Amino acid sequence: MNNGDLTTLTIIVGILHSGIRLATPYLYAAIGEMFSQRSGVLNLGVDGIMLMGAFFGFFAVFKTGSLVLGVLAAAFVGGLMGLILCVVSITYQAEQGISGIGLYMFGLGASSLLFKTMLGTVEGIQGFSELRFCVGSFCLADIPMIGEIFFHHSLMTYGAFALVPLAWWVLNKTTWGLKVRSVGQNPEAADSLGVNVIQVRYTAVTLGGILAGIAGASLSISLLGIFQENLTNGMGFIAVALVYFGSWKPVGVLAGALLFSTVNALQLWVQVLNLNIPSDVAVMLPYLLTIVALALPFRRSLQPAMLTKPFTRGES
Repeated sequence: MNNGDLTTLTIIVGILHSGIRLATPYLYAAIGEMFSQRSGVLNLGVDGIMLMGAFFGFFAVFKTGSLVLGVLAAAFVGGLMGLILCVVSITYQAEQGISGIGLYMFGLGASSLLFKTMLGTVEGIQGFSELRFCVGSFCLADIPMIGEIFFHHSLMTYGAFALVPLAWWVLNKTTWGLKVRSVGQNPEAADSLGVNVIQVRYTAVTLGGILAGIAGASLSISLLGIFQENLTNGMGFIAVALVYFGSWKPVGVLAGALLFSTVNALQLWVQVLNLNIPSDVAVMLPYLLTIVALALPFRRSLQPAMLTKPFTRGES
């Protein structure tokens, strides 16, 4: 094997490793949004929730040094913002798209204000370290290629991927999952069978908020170890798009997140290697891919029938 082959192999391994790593926040946020949409509620405020989760998670670790407290703080603020959306969109039946954008704007502005008043400048923390899965002197991370790709990630990354089968099991094998699917498809029928539609939607949207908050924390206290203004840079909107891309199924969301993050990793490597491709074109690649995927007509027929439609008991 010559040096050219080694260089090519190193780049491929680097892209695949980065693709898995970069999928972390998308998975947390998109799985949470999937639960919300399966119950019939569209949350376009995911990016704002992620920003607030990223700030409070970072700030908790910055002040206490506890990564656990950081994750809990992010989850708490995410759940609180999810509840705010519930009140506005479910109880008062405001137009879901507008209320979600409002929540995003609030999260963007509030996280920026808190950053300026409580931190003032970009600070760094020691976030989640990479696990190596060692038994004695043998470490899975040391296996050539495979170890670098699959066994060189933080606990938050493995947690994001573990969330996929867990979400599938909750949706398809639990009573609550059945209720979520039923209120998203036919809330009147679910209500006639004794299902509390409002309660189920509140729970699903709040859960989505919690996971979006954790998604933000995965950025600030795991992937980057810093917080700065507009840290997410629109990741929450991509997470919403990934739910559509994945046809409202956990495995589909996983496939979409990996595809998007791998293409994103590819464009980063294109810039690092200074290839003869305009940097603006490279940056556009993952977003162009998302637009093309969302344009496929068959996906729209798979969405929950009552998505974005309010429910009032007694009305059909």
